[in-house]
Amino acid sequence: MARFTLERVIRATPAEVFAAAIDPALHVESMARYGETMVKGPDGGVFTEGSTVTWRARHFGVPFHLTSVVFDIDPPRRFRDRQTKGPFAWFHHEHVFEEHSEGTLMRDTITFRSPFGPIGTLVDRLFMREYMRRLIDERNQMLAETLER
Repeated sequence: MARFTLERVIRATPAEVFAAAIDPALHVESMARYGETMVKGPDGGVFTEGSTVTWRARHFGVPFHLTSVVFDIDPPRRFRDRQTKGPFAWFHHEHVFEEHSEGTLMRDTITFRSPFGPIGTLVDRLFMREYMRRLIDERNQMLAETLER
């Protein structure tokens, strides 16, 4: 499995950062570059324990759908999401928010495995891990800019 962790300090409270990170509309805005849209969102437009969402996006010129479930919601400390249907053999994302002297330390830990066994493992090592790291870092940069305005 491929795995990476990103950390970023954001000048906002943990509650503010948590709320921004779990906001479906802000997620769509942060992924606009990839044409990501929400095909089926959570009831009421807000993620709650067990909410599912289906995203549509285009990466590497290939369109795909990814359905995930949001769980282990513990405001303003953390939440997790994992793919239930989509392009990965496995995808899990843990979001953690800790108080920091300058605001909030936001930590994202992503664990994933591409399909197709050994070929997928090679793809993950050669470029998918770095591609996913850049994508999450880009999203986190947008969250920070939005909150620090």
